[in-house]
Amino acid sequence: MADAGSRTSPSRFERRLGDTELSYFLPSRESGVNDMYLHLGCRVPAHLVQNYRVGLIWAILRLRHPLLASQVKMHDHADVKFVYTLPQSVEDALNSAGLALEYRTQSKDGMRCSLIVELLDSYLNGPHCDFLICATHFLVDGMASHQFANDFLCLLGGPQSDDVLLRLFESELQMRISTVNEATALPLSLEERFPPEDYRRFHRAASYVDFQRSQEKFIGGHSFPRKFGHPCHTIVPTVSIDAERTKKILATCKTHGVSISNALFAICNVAWAKTCREKWELPMMMYSALNLRPYLQNNRSLNESYLYTAIGYFNVVLPSFLPQKGRLSSTFWHRARVAKRQSTEVAKNPMIIPRSRYMARERGLRARQWAKEDDDKALGVWKAPEPSQAPSKPPGPQQPPSTVLLGLSLLGNLDRVYKYATFPDIQLHTLTGGSRRRSGGMLLFGYTFAGKLWVSLGHDENGFEKETVEAFWRNVLSSMDELLLDVFPRHILNKL
Repeated sequence: MADAGSRTSPSRFERRLGDTELSYFLPSRESGVNDMYLHLGCRVPAHLVQNYRVGLIWAILRLRHPLLASQVKMHDHADVKFVYTLPQSVEDALNSAGLALEYRTQSKDGMRCSLIVELLDSYLNGPHCDFLICATHFLVDGMASHQFANDFLCLLGGPQSDDVLLRLFESELQMRISTVNEATALPLSLEERFPPEDYRRFHRAASYVDFQRSQEKFIGGHSFPRKFGHPCHTIVPTVSIDAERTKKILATCKTHGVSISNALFAICNVAWAKTCREKWELPMMMYSALNLRPYLQNNRSLNESYLYTAIGYFNVVLPSFLPQKGRLSSTFWHRARVAKRQSTEVAKNPMIIPRSRYMARERGLRARQWAKEDDDKALGVWKAPEPSQAPSKPPGPQQPPSTVLLGLSLLGNLDRVYKYATFPDIQLHTLTGGSRRRSGGMLLFGYTFAGKLWVSLGHDENGFEKETVEAFWRNVLSSMDELLLDVFPRHILNKL
């Protein structure tokens, strides 16, 4: 966008939200749908978490990642902008950062788990966030949030004294005041980072046809039974597997030529086949996020912040039935390899950039249309569209359904992200993350951290039939025991 960034004063900068950012911002306005949290449990010396030190580090990171310090200004559904005001003094920066930071000390019968539950419940369902690392999804994606947490911990637990950190902050602030311009004030959107689009007519037509045909392959006929009439309430049941058994799981996956992420698609597939006893003639479809950062242009002359949203989506389609004969494990590992093949085909497809570009445009368009409809309904001015006057087409073959069962957020090995040696006095032991789900939303998380495999199921407990969700979750956990550990029944999972 040629007019994406603009300068309205010596210290005030704006840029328009890209389509991907807009697709997250517009639905979040009412109740914070997709707002993200990251909870890190740790043991840390008290002197490292004094309010002044934490606030100073938070201010440094907000300076390095200006979207965290930006506001959003909406003119209409197609014109939404980030507005960033660069602080002109250390005092201004610290005061501004302090307004976005809350210190809380609370406990319930001295139990850490109760504290975690209180904090997460307050963030997911309350009016504001607690002492967690929290951000809206239109600012950040999952991997960027973990990189940010690592950088925070490196400063918090590093060797620098408070005085050294203050001098670092003063130096970085002065450098930005003296060098900032429209190009460097804010990081570019995902769409602006794509390689230049080929505007030749044939190439654009071929790209669009490829995109449409790729979408036609996504067939799914399964969904969780829904409930209606109750406000959304997000819960995130979480389990961890101890380090010894996690090593066994990862080694078993490697032996079968798949990753734990591939295996979790197949685990959900088997769990649903055990849960659902109908519509086996239709496949089940799951979606997951695709990290687009490896495909983007890198221009070091622009703002170097990594804190922006850079994800697309892909689908995995698997049969919904289990064979009546033969070993279940053979079917399971075969479907894990199918999930791997489908995921790899998406990531390595030569059309990944145009497909991602078209998908971003489509998501942005849908978000604007739905947001306008919602706003018109709230104002009492919405009118149903006029019936089409076009002549009816002769009936053709019925289109197959394209229903998604659930999403999977698969972050891989997070021990590669956190540089533990850089903050030796901080002992991390727990990591949980998630997001506010929309009404009827469901997302399964899987990752390894602190040597353990963690799996959780974030969902709106008021949006689904409780018995079906609980049965599915039990089948996920029992299938992990049976197929990844050759253990049954479940007895090695430590519930948070």
